[in-house]
Amino acid sequence: MQRLIRATLLACAVAATSLPAPAQQPAAYPSTPITLIVPFAAGSGTDAVARTVGQKLSERLKQPVLVDNKPGANAQVGAVLAARAKPDGYTLFMTTNTSHSANPALYSSLKYDPIKDFTPVARVGELPFALAVSPALPVKTLAEFLDYARARPGTLSYATPNSTSLVAMETIKRIAKVDLLGVPYKSSPQALTDLLGGQVQAYVVDLGSGKSMLTGDKLRTLGITTAQPSPLLPGVPPIGQTVKGFDLTSWNGIFGPAGMPPAVVQRLNTELQAVLADRDTQDKLAQIGFQVWPSKTPEEFAQYVAQQLAHWRTLIQQAGIQPTTP
Repeated sequence: MQRLIRATLLACAVAATSLPAPAQQPAAYPSTPITLIVPFAAGSGTDAVARTVGQKLSERLKQPVLVDNKPGANAQVGAVLAARAKPDGYTLFMTTNTSHSANPALYSSLKYDPIKDFTPVARVGELPFALAVSPALPVKTLAEFLDYARARPGTLSYATPNSTSLVAMETIKRIAKVDLLGVPYKSSPQALTDLLGGQVQAYVVDLGSGKSMLTGDKLRTLGITTAQPSPLLPGVPPIGQTVKGFDLTSWNGIFGPAGMPPAVVQRLNTELQAVLADRDTQDKLAQIGFQVWPSKTPEEFAQYVAQQLAHWRTLIQQAGIQPTTP
């Protein structure tokens, strides 16, 4: 009988060790820090927005949101890194119309697809730009600048560190019929420095990186890119009042890699809605010239991205910009 009992106990022990281990439940999202890739340099308008929004999002998610600047190739470097990241919600991408609206028409080929390779999470808002010129030029208005440029074809230059600056100036050139020389830059701060130093004579600069200069006396601000005047730049008229038909605004939003879990996307969208509805967030972003304009759902943002892709392609084609090889 004792042998039978021992055999039975041994059999039970063997059976217990052969049972599959209980499945581990996935950790609640987020359980580790989140990386927010920004495809522009530190000090740029998008960088400033990312740091403000990232800090507020960190407070709500109870995890650090680490801004990772990956500038280069007109936002292509950052876009490729974000597209190839693991789609688990721990790598996000704050970008603009540069990577997701303009680049597909500005370049003959890209190493990423702005639609297929990303998961739209939320639109954040828009960042107005303004045309500024060196105070060394003997001009005080946009009309005077255009007349001055027409009298000196091909001798004045302008900075182009991003697609908005490029498309804005090329559109002005086409409509106003002026001959200006474009000079590519890797970052907005570098372009602004050279404008202050007189290495270039004009620059369509984002308010995020240039607001203090645009409202001071170190530069001469001639016009804002939006159709309506901005309270952030009192007395500065829309460019469209002089260059008829001109209206250009840069949008900003957050994406993840394609294939993110829907529950994670929804959690991020919900928290971002709360962040962007916060009065302190709005006030801080307004100080750098950024206007909060969130999408209500990820699906609404996806539709907006598709519409902007078509809109910017038309703008670029109308401006006569030919695609270049990356």
